[in-house]
Amino acid sequence: MVADTQQNDWEADLTGLLDELSSVQTELLDVLAAKRDSMASNDMQQMIDLHPRAEALCDRLRSCHQQREDLIAIANEQGVPAENLGNIAATLAKADRKKVTKQMTAASARMRLLQHQSLANWVLAQRTILHLSQLLEIIATGGHLQPTYSRDEPSDSRGALVDREV
Repeated sequence: MVADTQQNDWEADLTGLLDELSSVQTELLDVLAAKRDSMASNDMQQMIDLHPRAEALCDRLRSCHQQREDLIAIANEQGVPAENLGNIAATLAKADRKKVTKQMTAASARMRLLQHQSLANWVLAQRTILHLSQLLEIIATGGHLQPTYSRDEPSDSRGALVDREV
């Protein structure tokens, strides 16, 4: 993707990278929605079926990251001070810069949406784990939960893990 010529076509390289990133982000949003639906409906087979697709998307994201790093390295080699893609975009002609900046803004917004969707899935998974642990506790205690502390009775735990004699 990245040209090794002395003068890069920055607009084409940036546009290509951002198009691929947009595609990956959109597909990743679809995968996260499908995972959320499968967690909500307890469809483990769908979760398993989504795994290869998610792995392929991770590979594509790694490729996008590598392309980004390559662009920045080439820009720096050619004397364009670049710490990020925005620095490279700033060197473009106004019309090209406007198009690329719009793509970068959209990619940034999708990334925030991906972060929110990932957090929502994480919260759903954590709530499920909490619910299951509560069910296990009810099963283990026969539904009779024992208070940890009591005024009337001393605690049954006496440090047996630390001191066998107690």
